[in-house]
Amino acid sequence: MSRSGAFTSRSRTGEGWVEAADRRRTQTSDVVAKLSIVEEEADESIYWIELLAEAGLVAPNHVDSVKKEANELLAMTVASIKTLRSRKLSAA
Repeated sequence: MSRSGAFTSRSRTGEGWVEAADRRRTQTSDVVAKLSIVEEEADESIYWIELLAEAGLVAPNHVDSVKKEANELLAMTVASIKTLRSRKLSAA
């Protein structure tokens, strides 16, 4: 069957649309799950950075830039998760 014939056949039955929608939902869910792991790891890293500074094991001036960057990464990750979840809800 030609490529256009396969597309026409799937379009008529609606199966193509359902399959594509299912793939997008699954992909979005997978990305959200992976980003949630990134969120947890970034949050834990910030905790350990703070702990090292409070214990006096690392000079606070060395910690500031690393902690700032970790907080920025955490904020971007959380924003991405929220965006993906809102898109997923509006697509449903």
